[in-house]
This record gives sequence, C-alpha cells and structure tokens, in this order.
Amino acid sequence: VEQSINMIMQSYGIASEAFAIPNCLTISIVTKEGYPMTRMRRIGQHGNDLDSVERYSNLSRRICAAHPDPQTAMQWLQETNSTRIRFSLPIFLLGNFFGAFGFAIFFGGSWIDSLCAGLCGIIVGLINRGMDKLHANQFFSTMIAAFAMAIAAYTMGAMGIADNADAITIGTLMILLPGLIFTNAMRDIIYGDTNSGVNRIVQVFLIAVAVALGTAAAWESADSIWGMPETVTALSHGFWMQEFGCFVGCIGFSILFNIHGPGGLLCALGGMLSWAVYLISAQLGASVLAANFFAALFASIYSESMARARKYPAISYLVVSIFPLIPGANIYYTTQAVLQGNLTQFANIGFQTIGIAGFIAVGILIASTIFRLWNIALANRK
Repeated sequence: VEQSINMIMQSYGIASEAFAIPNCLTISIVTKEGYPMTRMRRIGQHGNDLDSVERYSNLSRRICAAHPDPQTAMQWLQETNSTRIRFSLPIFLLGNFFGAFGFAIFFGGSWIDSLCAGLCGIIVGLINRGMDKLHANQFFSTMIAAFAMAIAAYTMGAMGIADNADAITIGTLMILLPGLIFTNAMRDIIYGDTNSGVNRIVQVFLIAVAVALGTAAAWESADSIWGMPETVTALSHGFWMQEFGCFVGCIGFSILFNIHGPGGLLCALGGMLSWAVYLISAQLGASVLAANFFAALFASIYSESMARARKYPAISYLVVSIFPLIPGANIYYTTQAVLQGNLTQFANIGFQTIGIAGFIAVGILIASTIFRLWNIALANRK
C-alpha cells in the first residue's frame, strides 16, 4: 500500500509519505503551493485477498503510466472494484480440504489421517466463513475453530477411524496459522518498518495463543471423555511423498488466499521447490536453521523472479512459497508440553521456533535487498 501510494504521487510530481499498519493508513502530502496535508483512515476487518492486491497493484501501474485526471482515475478504481472476484463457498471449502489434507501427509500422516484432516479442514472453513459473516473477533473465531477441529480429530482417533490424531490436528492447524501476517511482519521488520512489523507480530502472537487455547481445551475435553489422547509417532515419508503433500497443501492455500488462474499453480510450485531446497540442504548436512535459511532464500528469489516475469506483487508468491517453512507443528507441540508440565521441552521448542523465524527473515532480506539494488541500478542507467 505504501509503495503504491508513493509511486502514484511521485509520478504526478507530488511529495508524499504513506504509512500503513494492519488497521490504519496515514498519508501526508505537500501540495504544489507548499501546503502540507495529512489524512488518516482506519482500516476495518480484512482477510487474505491476494487477487485484489494484484488488481490494485496493476491499477497503480496504469495510473503512473497514463497520469489521468482525478475523475478518470476514480472511474478506473470503480472498474477495478467491479472486477474483483472471490471463490465460491464450495471452492473455498475445497481449499480448506486440500490445505489440511496435503499438510497432514506433509507432517507424517497416513492416507486415512489425511482424509480425516481434510474433513476437519472443511469444519474450520465453515466456522471461519460463518464467523466472518457475524463480524466476530478473530481471536474468538480462531479459538472456536481450533477447538472444533481438534476435538473432531481426537474423536476420530478415539473411535479408531484415524491412525494419528496429532497429524490430523497439525495438518489442519496450518489453515489457522497467520502465514500472510507472519510473512509481512518479517518483511516489515527487516525493511525497518518497525511499528508495522511489531503490530503484525503481536497479531501473530495473539492468533497463536488462540490456536493454543482451542487445542488445549480440546485436549482436556478428550482426556475427560476417552482418556489422554494417544501420541503416535508420525510416519517417515520419503522425499516425493513430502513434495506431493506440500504441493497439494499449497494449492489449498492458493485458494484460501484467493489467488486465481495459473498464478495459484506457480505459487504451489514455489512451495514445493522451497521444501525441496530444505530437504536437500538437510541431506547435505545443514542444520534445521541453516536449511530454513537456504529454503527461505530460494523462496524469496523465486517470488521476486515470478513477480517481475508476470508483473504481479511478489508477496502473492512469497506467502505460499514460504508456507511449508512456517513452524506450525511447533505451536501444537508447545501446547502439549505446557499441558504435560514439560517446561524444558516448552523452552526448547520455543527457542527453536524463534530461531527458525529469524533465519527465514534473513533469507527473505538478502534476496529482496539484491533485487532492490538491481532495480536501483537499472533505474540509474536509464
């Protein structure tokens, strides 16, 4: 948002400064007569609509190229608003199914576990869509969805339908994790937008707490009904099975992030390739942190390259390409450690999660910086 506004203003020769955080937008300009003007608008409830991001980004480029008068620009804006599209409810639920199904395989679940995770994903999708219509608080809706899907997973495990309730729960939890907010927070912090980054990190923390509370409540409920949910060792899937689960899961998230057309497949391909880089790095002896760094570096390079090749914002590719690296399972195991009173495991997992996030951020920073310097060099040549 900041870059688009500043780009448009600069193309008209107007000095401006835009500042955006998740719930507020502030714009300051200096008119040609030398008068400063500042306007601030509060941003209401919003979701993960990357199709709109792409359309408004294209509108910004069009305005910068043509320099229309305000009336024409407003007409273009209205046309862009009218062309926005969203997936229907059945397709949205299919995205939830694919996301949970794919990542249940990814985290070592069997085929039965993955199908059960897909059903839990549909439960999450129905709850999220219903809560959105009620304009419910995100913390509350996330906690309810986490409880509903976890109690369903534990029920399937207790009834003998599924083999590994943990794999079902973790795979479905990926739907609730704030991947887009997490990615943007990392980008904001490493680019020096501290206020925006910290604001988003707080959002990530609150959503993680909601997920933890929901799954913890489900764990306690299952314990009181059937006894302590059994922890089963996850299957050790090979390279290609992990890649398959990653690709299917990322296809689901492309739908959930409202990415249309071939871009969704390219985003999922980026996620699959990023995880391949992680697995190859680990096979060559890299630590967990180093493997995440190399995979994040590749994901960022891939996203920046796709953005320039297809004239779309890099964030659309980055948020899906980097999703397999987000330590979603750690939130679940951290909750388990707290419930079991294992503070040592809680601390170990917590520090590992912080380290992974930091190395992912560094990987994104290096690639993004290289591409920015390249753009500046090209602009100076012109």
